[in-house]
Amino acid sequence: MLATLIPLFDENMSVKAYSLFSQKNNYFLEPSYISTGLLDGAGRINGLEIIESMGIETLSADKEIFIPINNIAIFSNISEECKAPHERIVLLIDNSILPNEMYINRLKELKEQGYRFAIRKLPVASFEDYRQILLLCSYIFLNHQKIDITMAKIYFTKLYPNIKLIAGNIKSQEEYEKLKFQGGYAFYEGEFYRTPVTEGENEVNPVKINYIQLLNIVNEENFDLTDAADVIGRDTALVISLLKIVNRMAINSEITSIRHATAMLGQRELKKWTTTAVTKQLCLDKPNEVTRLSLLRAKFAENLAPIFSMAMKSQELFLMGLFSVLDIMLDKPMEEALDMVIVSKDIRKSLVNHDGPLSLPYYFILQYENANWQEVSRIMLIREIEMDDVYKAYCDALKWYRRIFSE
Repeated sequence: MLATLIPLFDENMSVKAYSLFSQKNNYFLEPSYISTGLLDGAGRINGLEIIESMGIETLSADKEIFIPINNIAIFSNISEECKAPHERIVLLIDNSILPNEMYINRLKELKEQGYRFAIRKLPVASFEDYRQILLLCSYIFLNHQKIDITMAKIYFTKLYPNIKLIAGNIKSQEEYEKLKFQGGYAFYEGEFYRTPVTEGENEVNPVKINYIQLLNIVNEENFDLTDAADVIGRDTALVISLLKIVNRMAINSEITSIRHATAMLGQRELKKWTTTAVTKQLCLDKPNEVTRLSLLRAKFAENLAPIFSMAMKSQELFLMGLFSVLDIMLDKPMEEALDMVIVSKDIRKSLVNHDGPLSLPYYFILQYENANWQEVSRIMLIREIEMDDVYKAYCDALKWYRRIFSE
């Protein structure tokens, strides 16, 4: 199994839902699956299987999850498969679900059971034919590049007042801002939130410079704990976070100073805490999804290290994943952003030039998070990587992320 979560944002850049895309088989080991999902776990809904094994809270916290469902699995015993509250699940259908009596009746049955529907890949020319299905849907994904949103608002308000519009495949912040200004969309999907604002001269906030200084200290070999303590002491949020961690360890001891707290943690644990705590702080003025993206990439990269025969480079891969959104955090081109932190030549090569020994795991992660299963399958085949190992690496990264944010 392979699985990834694609965020859906509102007009405030807050994540309101996730689409859970999955793939059960390796395309290149079973070529008949390419360009069709019909035979890939046809009788079961992969997304519901993943929710059952991982739990909906680990996957999406309190947010809705859109689960793709094909024209065969729609007739499976969904209520038996679905272990999550029905109101948290949106079944994502496409034009393989035909507007005939058989499918319409099945959708009505599921709606009566509390399920909601979203539809994608529906050409404008088919809207009229799909009238009975659209009346049952809560959401529709629209190709904003091919549709006049002004006309779409009038059309859907008049004929389908209960359906919310979702703009898909948004490439840039500029596109997102333009669509927001035009209005009409409830949610926005695309890679726009991963693109840095690099126009003009962007001075880095002095507070962020303090965080970067701390990162540079702990990334030095045999760094001085007192140097780290002095930088931490300049920031109230970091001090509070550090003391929370240390107080769990020092049940019968009194923490007398920041230096005492860092000494109790030691170099290894302080470095681990710093990378996550500082990432959270660097992303405070960014959408929460940027923090999630950075930390999830970091842990996923670390977990992939032995899978790519790079076990000795696991910590380097972790930092590579962490810093893969440094350009977004600092609103600078990646090369300039990396000039501000201490990183290895291999990390720099991977993030700036997309080459070097770490570039393949990084490329793999990017393809994976975009649900480009054909390319992911190709790499797994070439490197003789087991699908279950990759899935476990991703699931463990998700669990780790949820755990550190529940502490």
